[in-house]
Amino acid sequence: MLQELALRFEAASVAYAEAHAVERDADWFLMKLMEEAGEVVQAANRLSGRSRRKGLDEPELRRCLADETADLLGHVLLLAHHHRLDLQAAIMRKWRFAPEEPTPALPPAAR
Repeated sequence: MLQELALRFEAASVAYAEAHAVERDADWFLMKLMEEAGEVVQAANRLSGRSRRKGLDEPELRRCLADETADLLGHVLLLAHHHRLDLQAAIMRKWRFAPEEPTPALPPAAR
């Protein structure tokens, strides 16, 4: 699942880089990840009222947060792909579950 998703982000990123003459080196992957993390913080701050809403209503702010979170996820996967990291194994080590396994029922406190 993660590998397939990473490959789809990779294809989109390569097409974007070629269209805009962007060099995707090791520094670029890390800098883009940090840029997107900052944009997630900015969107979350707007939604929580810690920053100006710039005329956006709550559904628009939630959409912005979702969009920026999608960008962040994409750049996490791009960084991992670039460095040939095994995220599935890392998730098993760090989070103690297999991403490919069916999702268990959540305890009431986590819903």
